[in-house]
Amino acid sequence: MNKQDQLKIIKEDFINSQKVLLAIGDETRQSILLVLMGTDCQTGLRVGEITEETHLSRPAVSHHLKILRDSGVILMRKEGTKNYYYINVRTELGLLRTLVSDIDKFMQNFY
Repeated sequence: MNKQDQLKIIKEDFINSQKVLLAIGDETRQSILLVLMGTDCQTGLRVGEITEETHLSRPAVSHHLKILRDSGVILMRKEGTKNYYYINVRTELGLLRTLVSDIDKFMQNFY
């Protein structure tokens, strides 16, 4: 594969990863992700629990959770009126793995 073909693939990878990159690029969302990673992925945490762990306001946590959900990085499970948030193990984060892998291959081939 030539240089231009590989660059086209990397460009597509960037486009595909854009939502995830924007979602995880924020320091506040990173702290929420770290809190969620510290729990059992199947049970998840409620907004109040995340608020306690991150020391953020409830509206701030809800706002950031929406962005993470919209990007596919986390999922929500409803139990009656309660919502539990957890890391999506089949997440869009795999797109980042592909992006980094393709960049690594490009660098090895051409530099």
